Amino acid sequence: MSRYSVLIDSSVWIEYFKTGGIEKLDRLIEEDLACINELILTELAPALMLKNETEILEGLQAISMIPLHIDWEIVRDYQLMNLKIGINKVGIPDLIILQQVIDEKITLFSFDKHFRLMQSQLNFELIS
Repeated sequence: MSRYSVLIDSSVWIEYFKTGGIEKLDRLIEEDLACINELILTELAPALMLKNETEILEGLQAISMIPLHIDWEIVRDYQLMNLKIGINKVGIPDLIILQQVIDEKITLFSFDKHFRLMQSQLNFELIS
């Protein structure tokens, strides 16, 4: 079992920054259950740097960071599964995130509908 609990997807962080907060996310952060990976940070960091949002970026970097180990064969298998069942346009970053969530046996917090669709085929916990 992983020492990490809930991987927070970029879709949640974007909504969090837009609205000024999400109660579920605030609770996860307070309880030190939230984590992030380099892929998610890389999706968010350039826009934050461009807008000079250094305080927000520093806050993100203070969240527990999960090491990312990509198994490309599994990522390809997930994409093939999606295509076979008609789930289209799932980006490779989302498949990498999915692979990590399943491998680490952690929960994913995401607003991305692709994860909800993939949950019907794969066993992982999702907060949305």
